[in-house]
Amino acid sequence: MSSTYADFASNLSPTKTVTPQTRAIPGREAEMSRNNAGGFTFVLDSWGVYDRFLMLGSESAGYYVGKKETTKIGFDNAIKCIKEDGLRAVMRAVEYSIAGRAPKNDPAVVALALAAVYGNEATVAAAYEALPRVARTGTWLFLFVSILDSLGKWNAAAKRGVAKWYTTKSVDRLAVQLLKYQSRNGWAHRDVLRLAHVKPTSDVQSNLFRYSIKGELELGSMVPPILIDFEMLKRTDNKKEVLRIVQDNSDISWEMLPTQWLKDQDILSALVKNMGLTATIRKLGILTANGVIAPMSQGSKDVIAKLSDVEQLTKQRVHPITLLQAFKQYGVGHGEKGSTVWKADQRVLDALDTAFYAAFGTIEKTDDDYFIGVDCSGSMGGAKVNGSPNLTAIEVAGVMALAVVKNQKNFWIGGFNSQMGELKISPSMRLDQVTKTMLAFRWGSTDCSLPFTHALQHNIGADKFVVITDNETYAGRIQPSEALRNYRAKTGRGAKSVVIGTSVSEFTIADPKDAGMLDLAGFDSAGPQLIAQL
Repeated sequence: MSSTYADFASNLSPTKTVTPQTRAIPGREAEMSRNNAGGFTFVLDSWGVYDRFLMLGSESAGYYVGKKETTKIGFDNAIKCIKEDGLRAVMRAVEYSIAGRAPKNDPAVVALALAAVYGNEATVAAAYEALPRVARTGTWLFLFVSILDSLGKWNAAAKRGVAKWYTTKSVDRLAVQLLKYQSRNGWAHRDVLRLAHVKPTSDVQSNLFRYSIKGELELGSMVPPILIDFEMLKRTDNKKEVLRIVQDNSDISWEMLPTQWLKDQDILSALVKNMGLTATIRKLGILTANGVIAPMSQGSKDVIAKLSDVEQLTKQRVHPITLLQAFKQYGVGHGEKGSTVWKADQRVLDALDTAFYAAFGTIEKTDDDYFIGVDCSGSMGGAKVNGSPNLTAIEVAGVMALAVVKNQKNFWIGGFNSQMGELKISPSMRLDQVTKTMLAFRWGSTDCSLPFTHALQHNIGADKFVVITDNETYAGRIQPSEALRNYRAKTGRGAKSVVIGTSVSEFTIADPKDAGMLDLAGFDSAGPQLIAQL
């Protein structure tokens, strides 16, 4: 659980909404508002902001380096949506979570918890029905119950709903959850089992609950094999025995091994076969530092095989941003914290690079002409990506642009701020080459009308404009939506426009009244496909 949500759960009175300053624009009084840069943009409706929350994990505006505070919109908007149409709010959270569209699952879990607290009877029922599907691990369950606890909402519905999270799982799956996620951020299964008054439905369940609460079992108790293996791992100093257990039980995870074995090359090599993709990606540095990933090693072959398995990338909901973040961190050769260092394996970097694009799924190929405009203003260069402290918005914007055209034949990609110019990037470039090219672009203020005016001035034909921006536009003599209408009128092409917002502000340059303008929330893994189908 990220510190953002841990803090949120421990101090959860909804923040006050900051009302943007507004100024009347003739004919646009109900649509436009000043953004944080002082320019005029459209204001997203509450459901647009809710989608951005599910995607990027906050209702605050973008965070800028050197700025001590961010403008808080708070969680009032999510609660407003839940009260307006709770079933819709729950369904959206489930959609983002199940499809793996967002970089992190936490926002969907938070949305379910808020629905369980602020929704009507039908919404509450839907939230608890969806809980096992969205809170798929013990970590996310703890996040959910921490919010309930903070708001004092341990009522009968909460107890029944949380109890089902435990009792509807097979005993083998339940045992894995209880042992792998024993505690997180001050919560443990013993706390939840007691608060929810969970009643076991079988003797084996009863034994597992007893073990979680008291840490002991009665002699002769029936339990899943993994619990016996877990106890053996705690009790033995015999490396051969540890290796045997790891190799014989594919459910043994990193979290279940005693610390003394987590730097042993042989044991870690065996453990790689058991690890899910996300866990493998997270541990690449440690695996390299301890010799598991090395030239011609079996560990390297296993890791690269995992990263190359497109079917598992989809099945395990590995988000492209997870891979981008791993690519960048692994290439640096050291962690954000701690003293672990390693020499990055080039084959692993290549596998991460390929997996990044594969994680977007199958993208429809079209004959459309794409004009990609990437905001290269100062705010984009300083904006950090929520949950990804080693990434800036400009870096992610660049690779998102590339992901859009990866399978397209006709495209032009340019960067803009107060001017616009072509970016010399192609779909065959690696991620590090793309980001280097983006970061070399000149910086300035933001004129989001430039993609449309530039295309018109330079006779660049476009069926689809894709503008990637934080919506903090100020410069320019014409509104982006008006510039698009001018382009359509003067070229006779019914060009459509997609705006990918990189911050969770309430602003957008997409005109909500224009059916040919689509607003997408952040780094949506379904974004390239949605754009192709527009």
